[in-house]
Amino acid sequence: MQVNLLGAMEIIEDGISVVLAGEKLRAIIATLALSPGVSVSSNDLIDELWGERPPKNAANSLQSHIARLRRILAEGSGKPQVREIIETSSSGYILRIGARDVDALRFEQSVASTERISHVPQQVADRLDQALALWRGPALLDAGPGMICRTAYAGLEETRLIAHERLIDARLALGEYQGTVPEIEQLYMQYPLRERFCEQFMTALYHSGRQAEALDAYQRTRHRLAHDLGLEPSERLQTRFQRILNHSRAGR
Repeated sequence: MQVNLLGAMEIIEDGISVVLAGEKLRAIIATLALSPGVSVSSNDLIDELWGERPPKNAANSLQSHIARLRRILAEGSGKPQVREIIETSSSGYILRIGARDVDALRFEQSVASTERISHVPQQVADRLDQALALWRGPALLDAGPGMICRTAYAGLEETRLIAHERLIDARLALGEYQGTVPEIEQLYMQYPLRERFCEQFMTALYHSGRQAEALDAYQRTRHRLAHDLGLEPSERLQTRFQRILNHSRAGR
């Protein structure tokens, strides 16, 4: 079974898509899929589904949701044995799939693996292109407002931005300055306080023969940091600005 969380939830069993109409059912699958093969306690699942206002019969309600979920998975896939993919443990429930069967975990593993091959930019670029292609929309889009899924969402979003940063670094290392400018500009505009995107944008512009625009990008970020956070640019970003200002070859 494949559980896809990088966008609207997808559950695919042997090529057959299984639709879960209820948000609480999706929240259960998402919570279990974020820790595949590991028991998630009933208490954690109750907190995820109902937060600070659980029903008086929360344990029974959870059991009913699990039973319904098992039935839908079995009927939707046409395989009665799929019911047993959600296993009851002594303290809660286990989703019996592997980490590679969850797109969010596969994505995180791919991004982490690029640290080992950072000296080979083409390989980094290829791997991150494939990893970022897994995203179909915001992570855990329809998995409810529970703390486990919201925390996972924040972590996945940060990892996605790190993946973009590493991908751009790889492309700049390959000398793809002009072709990378539009992609970096979009990220720079979307995340104006993320200095790494500003630095990469400046670098790509400078090596595309657009020094004035590179310097302007720095000034816009400096003003935004001062206005929104009361901060000056980091020493690294200031150094990049000075190198570009002085037409240094180290502007890259």
